[in-house]
Amino acid sequence: MKSIMIITLLFSANTLFAKGKDCGNFDQYTDVSKTEMSKIVATNKATIVDVNTKKSFSKSRIPGAIHYASNSKNFNKVLPKDKSAMVVAYCGGKMCTAWQKAAKAACEMGYTNIRHFSEGITGWNKKG
Repeated sequence: MKSIMIITLLFSANTLFAKGKDCGNFDQYTDVSKTEMSKIVATNKATIVDVNTKKSFSKSRIPGAIHYASNSKNFNKVLPKDKSAMVVAYCGGKMCTAWQKAAKAACEMGYTNIRHFSEGITGWNKKG
């Protein structure tokens, strides 16, 4: 009985913490370097979300990326069931903030391992 109560309390505390998380605090999302991003792509270790325009996405994208705007209404269906799985969002480059839409949406759905590839598609396509 005691163990059931402890498990219930831990679950409740975890749920409250997740609900109290400030998903709009974009400083909490760890940046991913181009080297790390290359490894993520090669090992398929994350769901990669492109938040660029449809035109940009059709022209160039990181391999395996999903287009956010095309999937925003059913975003929960294209993300993994495991809420601790890595999700990496990116957009055009270092000055672009569109990635924040996908990061915030994933966070609000309870995802806890959200990253940002700040170099974006511009950095990805840059040689070297």
